[in-house]
Amino acid sequence: MKIYLSGPMNGMPELNFSVFTVEAKRLRNAGHSVFNPCEEAPHPDWQWAEWIISDLIVLMSGDFDAVALLPGWENSRGCAVEVAFAKGLGVEVKTVEEI
Repeated sequence: MKIYLSGPMNGMPELNFSVFTVEAKRLRNAGHSVFNPCEEAPHPDWQWAEWIISDLIVLMSGDFDAVALLPGWENSRGCAVEVAFAKGLGVEVKTVEEI
């Protein structure tokens, strides 16, 4: 399964990179192909809108089977946008525990 990993970043310690890394590894070990946004080249000068646009372009062009949501996604503005976008594209949305 080709999976787009989505989770809260803003306001999280170290932007939640450790949780993204652990879950991406777990999903890969289970045989999935995973897009982890934390592995992308950093753009420290980017604003929130630039990050979400970049992520939506990946989501739109990636031919993903599912979006996997990390814990706390319900409180994330970015996750809300990614979930709505994925549903609009017909991409399945699940929590990481469901995959």
